[in-house]
Amino acid sequence: MKSIRDIFKTGKGPSSSHTMGPEKAALIFKAENPNADAFGAVLYGSLAMTGKGHRTDAVIMETFAPIPCTVEFNKTEENIPHANTLDLMAYEHGRETARVRVLSVGGGDIVIEGRENAQKRDVYPFSTFRETADYCKRNGMSLADYVFKFEDDGIRAFLKEVWRTMLASVDAGLAKSGVLPGGLNVERKAKYLYSQGADGESDSTRENRIVCSYAFAVSEENADLGTVVTAPTCGACAVVPAVLKYVSEKNGYGEDSVIRALAVAGLMGCLIKENASISGAECGCQAEIGSACSMASAALCELCGLTVDQTECAAEVAMEHYLGLTCDPVNGLVQIPCIERNAVAAMRAINCVSLATFLYGTRKISFDLVVKTMHETGKDLSKIYKETAEGGLAKLYK
Repeated sequence: MKSIRDIFKTGKGPSSSHTMGPEKAALIFKAENPNADAFGAVLYGSLAMTGKGHRTDAVIMETFAPIPCTVEFNKTEENIPHANTLDLMAYEHGRETARVRVLSVGGGDIVIEGRENAQKRDVYPFSTFRETADYCKRNGMSLADYVFKFEDDGIRAFLKEVWRTMLASVDAGLAKSGVLPGGLNVERKAKYLYSQGADGESDSTRENRIVCSYAFAVSEENADLGTVVTAPTCGACAVVPAVLKYVSEKNGYGEDSVIRALAVAGLMGCLIKENASISGAECGCQAEIGSACSMASAALCELCGLTVDQTECAAEVAMEHYLGLTCDPVNGLVQIPCIERNAVAAMRAINCVSLATFLYGTRKISFDLVVKTMHETGKDLSKIYKETAEGGLAKLYK
């Protein structure tokens, strides 16, 4: 199984598959064709259906600039190898000189067809939670210890930078107000939520308000093309930082403790990516928000010193109750319902940990089983519910 570096990537929103992946592909293709005087791109599947709202065309043209690039949205071709497929072409004096087909497979990763794509080495000896948990129990180590045993020496510094970037995105979102771009006239709400505390506010109400304000802050930054960390994607980037920031502030956990929690979040994200998918275009929003909720729950378990079994229970419960969740972004924008979903998932992650603390010994469903179920459910979902904006809220909202 690959490194947790594959889960946490820093970049511009609003979408790891629709902006970060295509940008990476365009950078590679541009470098390979230094003599081109024009470029072209054809977007298929989800990239075609929601590329305008996700600014896929804009990021591709900006990456090829100052060399001109035309972008075509092919919304009818169905014989494609992945839901996020794009073709890139290079031209010299009007003649096509090069062409590649690229799959944007989620989390900012890409595969270029017909090439020996650089294979990232396996870091971990196991690819299921059960194998991982058994190893940890045999060796008397926590899940965080397991991560630090098999990752390289620079992983702690990497996670510190991830955490500081997450905090910066919260701070940036809390400082801003106004309307998000894209035409839906969605107003930023994080600053308003954060400032609404009043005398007599109950502890539970305050927790909901603060956690949600943090989640809104990061999601709104993502929607406004700000810098965020995928966790595991841009569309679900707010769940982990909202939970960890709130609980670390509430209980006085230091940076080192949060780094351990992030390590566990990354491990769970890797397990999901290895055995299922983190792509909304491939498996619906359950693969994004469901995965983020599992990651946040597991991270919180580590932060609170819970056991491996309690961690598995919390992460499983988090994913189980997002099974079947559709990806239906209104107007193809990562705003409705995406921003609120991050806030709700952050609160659910905290609740899952509370539940698992007491009931972990009675659970019947394993984390591995719920991940397999998510994958099969995602494959069975109609494509109109997988980031095409053809179904659900995206279809009915006027």
